[in-house]
Amino acid sequence: MFVIVTYDVGEKRVHKVCKKLKQYLMWTQNSVFEGEITKGKLVKCLTELEKIMDKREDSIYVYEVQNPNNIVKRVYGQEKSFEEMFL
Repeated sequence: MFVIVTYDVGEKRVHKVCKKLKQYLMWTQNSVFEGEITKGKLVKCLTELEKIMDKREDSIYVYEVQNPNNIVKRVYGQEKSFEEMFL
């Protein structure tokens, strides 16, 4: 399945959440990840994120795309390249 994950977490936890999501998905923008993932890996990822986050303050949104062929992605401004994000 294709997912888009966004998060809003406390400053102390931002790096940990970002690092965890990088293990599963592609970082596309600050606080936004996307990519193909199996249901099992998504469940594992979310379980690990729940251990990091403070449920009283933090939020993580997961958008599951049932048919990724119907997504039209438009980038306005500068699109981040793989090299900019990871190298």
